[in-house]
Amino acid sequence: MHLQVIPFCLTTALWLNSVIAAAEHERPNILFAFADDWGRYASAYATIEPGGPSDLIRTPNFDRIAREGVLFTNAFVNAPSCTPCRSSLLSGQYFWRTGRGAILQGAVWNDTIPTYPLILQKAGYHIGHTCKVWSPGRPANAPYGSRATSYNRRGNRFNQFSQFVTGHDNPKAAKQLLMNEVRDNFKDFLADRPHEAPFCYWWGPTNCHRTWIQGSGTTMWRLNPDQLKGKLPPCLPDVPIVREDFADYLGEVMAFDAGLGALLNELQAIGEIDNTIIVVSGDHGAPGFPGGKCYLYDFGTHVPLAIRWPESVKGNRIVQDFVCLTDLAATLVDASGERVPDVMTGRSLMPVLMSDRSGIVDSSRDAVVTGRERHVAKARTHWLPYPQRAIRTKNFLYIRNFAPDRWPMGTGPGFGEPAAEMPIFETLRDNTFAAFADLDASPTKAWIATNCAKAPGRRRYFDFAFARRPEEELYDLHVDRHQLHNVAGEQHYDAVQTDLSRRLMQVLVETDDPRVTGNGSTFDKLPFTTTE
Repeated sequence: MHLQVIPFCLTTALWLNSVIAAAEHERPNILFAFADDWGRYASAYATIEPGGPSDLIRTPNFDRIAREGVLFTNAFVNAPSCTPCRSSLLSGQYFWRTGRGAILQGAVWNDTIPTYPLILQKAGYHIGHTCKVWSPGRPANAPYGSRATSYNRRGNRFNQFSQFVTGHDNPKAAKQLLMNEVRDNFKDFLADRPHEAPFCYWWGPTNCHRTWIQGSGTTMWRLNPDQLKGKLPPCLPDVPIVREDFADYLGEVMAFDAGLGALLNELQAIGEIDNTIIVVSGDHGAPGFPGGKCYLYDFGTHVPLAIRWPESVKGNRIVQDFVCLTDLAATLVDASGERVPDVMTGRSLMPVLMSDRSGIVDSSRDAVVTGRERHVAKARTHWLPYPQRAIRTKNFLYIRNFAPDRWPMGTGPGFGEPAAEMPIFETLRDNTFAAFADLDASPTKAWIATNCAKAPGRRRYFDFAFARRPEEELYDLHVDRHQLHNVAGEQHYDAVQTDLSRRLMQVLVETDDPRVTGNGSTFDKLPFTTTE
């Protein structure tokens, strides 16, 4: 059995490979491109899994990393919310082990928790970032991202990509200005590097996060929303406004990929692309779409991941092992030759990367554990979070909802039956806090709330988005890969449900999850002072 907390017993061969590689090569540079709100959409995935939204887009730079390195098909975030995801990624631990770093509003970092960039900095790495690393803000005691390491001197207009480009008289020139901004911020970072020091750089644009310009997918990237017919996740209504909304989102993914290209070109120009570990991923699923950001279904937790390091990692491989992004901290520390802290629950991917195999490389990597607590405090009655934990295997997704009496996306008007009264379409489209604020404001959210709440033929979309969940959910991925039909409680699945519940609870107990080992008050307490 494999879960992230269980120590990995390396085979002698794999371990020797890792040791020999560390001895033969200088410490590698590290470039981590991490997109806010980028779900698992890239043309590299369309090639191996056609029939979905990825069919529409072109991501040549991500595809290059995947082709020349390793493309992971089963990478998941630990939490589909920006702050807990980043806290778990930077620390290499499950988000519930990071204290108030596990919540969005009112987050405070515990300086005693080791984080991979600071470990590398202490080992002589030059570290820095551009755009978003850890939210909210970048306080001085943040795990990574203090002002001393921030490189935004040339601007951060890339974060509003569609707004900037569509507001410019010459869109082509505007795009180039943003590519120059990405490149020049990176060049500033490299210019500050001490002689011969390896570097660790994080590029974290937020352009895939809401909001973007409606229709920008077509005007900027020539994406035809009608080509999404039959390709959207079935939890979404396949109607024109939702298709356009999703096409605009895919356009932002293409913009991120273009920015990645600017970084790769600079690495190529200075002759350091091959001695640099390049990691590309995103922090959770699509924002403003039910089932995506803030949900524990695959649409919210399944993310892209590709890693390239030609000096040590054989390329052109597709790996199906289950990976949690918590594994990346241990991986990058391990690759640098430093000791991975015992407190990290993530497991280094170096044995997998240094194998020459595709498919299943380490059969013990057969599951990931995900979860959620607080996202937007203002969304919830009495600011109470929505506590969830889940285990995802090849064949099943099991979710435990610890407070099924609460509303998953927060409360709606009147804090009662959510379909009773809805704000008007424009309010829901533009104001996240108008109702169910854990789901970002969007045209899709507005359309579902105002068109599906009282329409019997469409009510299923509304309920999927906003309705309460039972204490346990179980989805059979053989027949329900989009996780729409809950089979928890059905006699045929009793043994599976019992086994997955046991496995999940074992991990939560062994990793001291307060939701299980205490009474949940750690996360239920209001994280900040308020007079509301």
